[in-house]
Order: sequence, then structure tokens, then C-alpha cells
Amino acid sequence: MKQQTLKSEFTVSGKGLHTGVHVSATFKPADVNTGYRIKRVDLEGEPVIEALAENVTETTRGTVVSSKSDKSVKVSTIEHALAALYTAGIDNCLIEVDAPELPILDGSAIMYCQKIEEVGIQEQEAEKEYYVVKKRIKVLDPESGSSLIVLPDDELSVDVMIEFNSPVLNNQFASLEHVADFKKEIAASRTFVFVREILPLLQMNLIKGGDLDNAIVIHDKEMPKADLDRLADLMHVKRKQVNELGYLNNKPLMYKNEPARHKLLDLLGDLSLIGRPLKGRIVATKPGHTINTTLAKKIRKELRYQNVQAPSYDPNKEPVFDINDIRRMLPHRYPMQLVDKVIEMGKSHIVGVKNITSNEPFFQGHFPNEPVMPGVLQVEAMAQVAGLLVLSQVDDPERYSTYFMKIDNVKFRQKVVPGDTLIFHLSYITPIRRGCAVMKGYAFVGEKIVSEAEFMAQVVKNK
Repeated sequence: MKQQTLKSEFTVSGKGLHTGVHVSATFKPADVNTGYRIKRVDLEGEPVIEALAENVTETTRGTVVSSKSDKSVKVSTIEHALAALYTAGIDNCLIEVDAPELPILDGSAIMYCQKIEEVGIQEQEAEKEYYVVKKRIKVLDPESGSSLIVLPDDELSVDVMIEFNSPVLNNQFASLEHVADFKKEIAASRTFVFVREILPLLQMNLIKGGDLDNAIVIHDKEMPKADLDRLADLMHVKRKQVNELGYLNNKPLMYKNEPARHKLLDLLGDLSLIGRPLKGRIVATKPGHTINTTLAKKIRKELRYQNVQAPSYDPNKEPVFDINDIRRMLPHRYPMQLVDKVIEMGKSHIVGVKNITSNEPFFQGHFPNEPVMPGVLQVEAMAQVAGLLVLSQVDDPERYSTYFMKIDNVKFRQKVVPGDTLIFHLSYITPIRRGCAVMKGYAFVGEKIVSEAEFMAQVVKNK
């Protein structure tokens, strides 16, 4: 699947939840592999902040990201906009904002979703890179009782449970089985706050822009009318006669479990800070921005150590090309045929397999007492897989051969020995032009990269 960006730009305006100032934010198309970037156009030099987990600097009532070079350059309340972009399948977007936070709008993500739908989505040339959950991941906060458990799955799905010691809002559940349903099921859910929290938050210089239209306000503890009037004055909202505990909003709840749905919305926005779409099932108990971004940081740390994941390999699955198909397409024969099968192939990528046995002829001399597969043969095997990708896209592939013109940036990270199964992932760096293709290749054993290289190949018709 290809990366995506916006077809054209759009702008949203409104007040900031915490600053209370008027904010304009413009969302623009962006180049491949740039991710989400936020530009502070109100500051000298218009600094750009990468919306990645390692740049999160604060999580009090919202997610805040800061510049790597200057922590004072920051943007807050980014989670609603990012949730809309993330669930729409947008990989690359530049957000230009003229304040230190994005506008709160109605407290949900629905307007962002509507704007994205209006301008449309543009497919890009580069391949989309997923983070595929292959084993159980757990993040726990013993103090709050919050936990996030991520399990392997074929797509992203989320289950959320929230729990508050409140007679109005106690336990609630929300689920999203398919990300495509985000706009319909989750996006319109508004942020929420308890009346008893308002004064402490104001004393922390927060929620200056909050009101009864952009947040669900929950009155769950009896208060003197004078105190309620004082809070209304501090928030610059109309005083309200409150006769019983409950919700104080001008607009009724969108859903009975709207708070739980909003927590799910926030979680998806924070997960976008991983920097790539996630495939896995998330079970969240009492989620919040702190634990959400802790999970995102944990995954980002793994990606920084190894930025490419090993392809999934099911030996029972029918291959795209078996050994006979490969022999028809490639001229190589024993002992130089170094690809056993192809298990996955798209327009711009391919995944091949080579099983390493103790009977490989090169082990006789490399080395008899400690057999190690030569690095040059790993590169050769990688090149053969790349050749299969190129040849699969021409008519009568048996009439053509691929000749490699250049090999760059070769790295060997660990030895390959008998019993290993090599998984090769090759993808185009640039499209084929004038019969020449440039590709990036990785070889994996298990989850670890053992070698990598960049190739330039030319497709030539056989004489």
C-alpha cells in the first residue's frame, strides 16, 4: 500500500483550549517520508516540530510536543487533529499554526475529519510502512492502575475501559473494530472535565478557552451556588442554575458512552506519534496521555534501534513464486540459485526466502569448522530477489535478465549460519526509468537485520 497525503490544504480556526487565544491552523500536503510536522509560523524562523513520541514534553490535559533544538518551542492539544489524520490513512502532512496550540473547535475531531473528506486524499509514490505487532506489548502505571496491552492482529482495533470514582461517570466501555469507522463512531466525541477539576486547572494556567460547547462538563459533587457562579465567571460562561448532579452542557451527549469514546480518540491521536500506522489490537484500561505516549515512546525506541521490521513469514502459506517459477524467471542454477521462494510482492516491493542448510557448497571452504555464509552471497541472494521484482513487471520475463550496475551502502550486522532462514525485503527507492531500477534491500534472520544494501539494476533483453 502506498503512502498518502492531502490533495490540497485546508484551514481551521477557533480558540485554544488552554490559552484561550484565537488560533488558525493550516493543514498542507507533504512529501513522502516526512510524517506529521508542525510549523510555528508565529515565531521567528518558523521552527518545525516533528510530531513524534520522543518529542513529547508534557501530557497534562493534552499532548505537547516540542522542538528538539529548543524545548520552549512547543505545540499542545495536537491529539484530535492527529487522530483524524491517522485514521484517514494520511502519512504525511505539514501543519502550520500561529499559536502554541491547535484550536479546540467543538472538543472533538469531527471537523478535522470533515475537512479531510472535503479536500480529499492523494496517493504518493513511496510504500507505506506499518508497525506490525508480533508479540504482546504491555505498558503499566501501577500508581494510577492504567494499562495498555497490544496484541498481534491484522489491522488496528481498540478496546477502551475508563473508570472514575464518580456517581455520574463511573465505568464505561468503547470499541473500534475498524479504523475506517472512526469518523462515524468516534470522531464526534468531545473532551470532558469534572466541575471539581476546573479551579485547579485554571490555577495551573490551563483550560482558559474551555466552555460548555467544547467540552462535556460533569457535575458530580454538590457545590454552593456561589462557587458555581464564581467558576462560571472565571470561565467567562453564562451562569447556570444547577439543581442536580449530571452533565451541564448546552448540547446533549452524542452517545451514552461519549467520554469513553473520547478517550479512544485521544489514544489514537497519541499512537500517531509512533510515526507509522500500527497493526495490532489495543486493550486499554484507564488510558490517558501519559500512558498513551509511554507506549508510543517504547515502540519508537525499538524503531530507532532497527527502523525496518522483519516481514511476517508463514511457511504454510502458498508462495507467490515457488522454486519452479523462480527457475523460469532467473537464469541462475545450482550452486548460484539463492532464492527458494517469494512470499509477498506488490507494485514496488518483494519478499523472498532462502533456507540455509549445512549442505550449502560454500560452507566447505567458509569455514569448515565454523560455517558462516559469505556476505557477498547474502548480497547476491538479495540481488536475485530484486531481479524477480523487476522481471515480474515485464512481458515474457524469461527473455530478459537484470544486471547490477552499482551496489552501495552494504552493511553486515551479524553472521548467518546453517539452520537460519533468510528473509529478504526489497523495495524501489525510485521508480524504474529507462530500464534502470534503484532499490533498497534488507536481509533478516528472525526479527534482526543481518545485512542491507542499495542496488541499481538494468533490465536487458537476452541476445
